Amino acid sequence: MTEATAAAAVAEPVSTTDPMVARAIDLVWREAELLDRADYVRWNELFTGDGLYVVPIDPDTDDFENTLNMVYDDARMRELRVGRMTEGYAIAAVDAARTVRTVSRFVPDSVSGTEVVLRSAQVLIAYKRRRHDIWAADLTHRVRLSADGPAGDRIARKVVRLVDSEDAVPAAGFLL
Repeated sequence: MTEATAAAAVAEPVSTTDPMVARAIDLVWREAELLDRADYVRWNELFTGDGLYVVPIDPDTDDFENTLNMVYDDARMRELRVGRMTEGYAIAAVDAARTVRTVSRFVPDSVSGTEVVLRSAQVLIAYKRRRHDIWAADLTHRVRLSADGPAGDRIARKVVRLVDSEDAVPAAGFLL
C-alpha cells in the first residue's frame, strides 16, 4: 500500500472546495500550464528549496531514496535538468514534442494549516513528427501553503506514477 493510499484510507474526507485544497489544485493547474508551454525555468520556481520531483519505476513504492527511479530530482538535479531542456544540451529537447495535458480527479489526502497532499490523474498527449503519444499517470503533489497567499504556495514533492512505469518508456524530451 502506498503512502497516499494509506493516508486516504484513514483520513476524514476533505472536499475539493476547501479553500486550502482549492489553492493546491490551482497550483497544480498552473504547473500543468507551464509544462505544456515548456516554461521549465518558471516551472522549477514552483518548487520549495527542498522539493523533490520523482518518477518511480515501482508503482507501489514510497521509498524513493532506496529504489530505482526514472527521475529523482532535488533542487540541484531539477536545475541541471531544466538547463539541459532549455539550453540545447539534450537532443530530445531540441526536437521536443508539443504537449497538452489534463490534470483531474483530484482527491485530497491530507490538509493541515500549511500543507495539502493531493492525488490526481494526468493524461498527457505529446505530438511529434506526425505522431501522438499518450502518457497517463497518477500524480501526488505535496503543496506547502504560504502565509503570504496563493502566489507563495510551492510544491514540496511531486510524484508521477506512470501507468506503464514497469515497461520500456521512451525518452520524452519534455517533463511530466
